[in-house]
Amino acid sequence: MRIGIVSDTHGNTGAVEAVLEMAPEVELWLHAGDFVDDARYLEMRSNTGVVKVAGNGDWPRSDAPDEIVVEAGGHRIFLTHGHTYGVNYGTEQLEEAAGEAGCDIAVYGHTHKLDRRSGKVCILNPGSASRPRDEMRPSFMTAELLPGKEPEVKEYRMEI
Repeated sequence: MRIGIVSDTHGNTGAVEAVLEMAPEVELWLHAGDFVDDARYLEMRSNTGVVKVAGNGDWPRSDAPDEIVVEAGGHRIFLTHGHTYGVNYGTEQLEEAAGEAGCDIAVYGHTHKLDRRSGKVCILNPGSASRPRDEMRPSFMTAELLPGKEPEVKEYRMEI
């Protein structure tokens, strides 16, 4: 199963369109917050499922959860924006929460920086599709998920 991972779109529907153009064969999208309305737009434009969580930029008007466990491609994925787990200072709390939830993958956003690490829990942050802090180009990810195998992750840098 091929999933798309995007975060921190911050109301930029042009960025959402660019993501869709670069990754048309995604079967399920994960949107790690900031902004939930963009996740709804992504769902409408992609005609695929989109699982979304609220970020700090969605507060206090979002009905989306702060975190959710997603089962896809034989994996359990802990999806959160990350701000409540102190991800600006490290991912230890996030990894612990994902492990306690029985997840082998944790997806987060908030930092606007691409991050990918393997370990007991595979940690994935797609960066920001509209306001990157690690380079001048926005980013997102896709991952090929197969049961019992490490996710095959591809990072994308966008020209906007």
